[in-house]
Amino acid sequence: MTATALDRDDRPYDPADLSSEAFWSSTAAERERTFATLRAERPVSWHRPVENGLFTDPNDQGFWAVTRYDHVVEVTRRHEDFCSGEGIVFESLPADVLEAGQGFIAMDPPRHTRVRKLLTAAFTPRQMARITERIDANSRAVVDAIASRGAVDLVPEVSAPIPMHNICDMVGVPPEHRRTVAHEAQFAGGWRDERLLAGADPLLRLLEAAEAMRVVASELIAERRTAPTDDLLSALATAEVDGEALTDAEIVSFFGLLMVAGNDTTRQSISHAILALTENPDQRAWLLEDLDARLPVAVEELVRWSTPIMTFRRTATRDCELGGRQVTAGDKVVLFYSSANFDAAAFDHPERLDLSRHPNKHLAFGGGGVHHCLGIQLARRQLASILRELLTRLPDVRADGEPTYGSGNFFHAVLSLPVCFTPETTP
Repeated sequence: MTATALDRDDRPYDPADLSSEAFWSSTAAERERTFATLRAERPVSWHRPVENGLFTDPNDQGFWAVTRYDHVVEVTRRHEDFCSGEGIVFESLPADVLEAGQGFIAMDPPRHTRVRKLLTAAFTPRQMARITERIDANSRAVVDAIASRGAVDLVPEVSAPIPMHNICDMVGVPPEHRRTVAHEAQFAGGWRDERLLAGADPLLRLLEAAEAMRVVASELIAERRTAPTDDLLSALATAEVDGEALTDAEIVSFFGLLMVAGNDTTRQSISHAILALTENPDQRAWLLEDLDARLPVAVEELVRWSTPIMTFRRTATRDCELGGRQVTAGDKVVLFYSSANFDAAAFDHPERLDLSRHPNKHLAFGGGGVHHCLGIQLARRQLASILRELLTRLPDVRADGEPTYGSGNFFHAVLSLPVCFTPETTP
């Protein structure tokens, strides 16, 4: 029998709490205890709508939580059954917010296929070679600014500026626009942060941020159309595949994605990496024994450990089966990367930070398929660069006090992280 919307009312919600703000305000270790139970007993489970405070959808009846590694990979690769176009976050959002805030990452084939080909054409080896030098220069500059101080808040001083400088350098955002872009990009993942909102309505502020980013991007695109340079925005403006080019709207959408996702993922990874090295001094010692040789494999484990994007949503396009459960067309299906990356069926002792772990087929960059992350190499390169700079010049840098975490269900956000270190002395 084909399930209907009415049938959903008869589904009992799982007793595990994945929907409350309290759950997402708890620690990663506390959440993992819930995930471990679900992986073992109910790997695909039905839950009540998530508490969000942003936009209430009276038709939202809940979501399927996918917690095992193999099931997450399966959903990712079954794009015909589980689409991205209805949204990639738990929350039900208005169509204009979806288009403005998610863009390319929430497209489905065939549109996704066309746009991805054009974006890939712009991500050339020459572009990556050009930005590599800037990444190392930015790492040096950021550490230069803190090296003599002995103690800082890592997030605003290191974790946040590193990816923003790198992304802006790569895209070609001039200095006069960087403060605006950096500020507005925060609202995509920070609409739960009362300090950031300062009393503003979350949905309206999100739309305002999207519009501010659109204005900046549109101005820059117009300049690059007439006078291209060697930056990524020029490459996007001039890229062609089979006679087709990206529209201004498509470039604006990708610009916003880079400024938000490209920044937040690396930002969170840096903060979590320093936390992990503080809490696991034996692993830090192992890494420092041969930093250059061991850093690439260590980066993969640090990204698995932090899982900077914790969840990603799909929507069922038709009635189908997943993990022995009957999923109905229109159901939200949420992939829990933060659970899959600690699945003992996929990783040996996942509860241990093992910087030598290899192979390490973590899902921090997604589970493959048509939405395979375009920015993987950039993310790896940035994290390796800043860790090399920090651990070479400030080898005892460590967390010094409790971090402040975000309460969102998308980014594994660290809002503040006091650190201390032996100041660098100038010869």
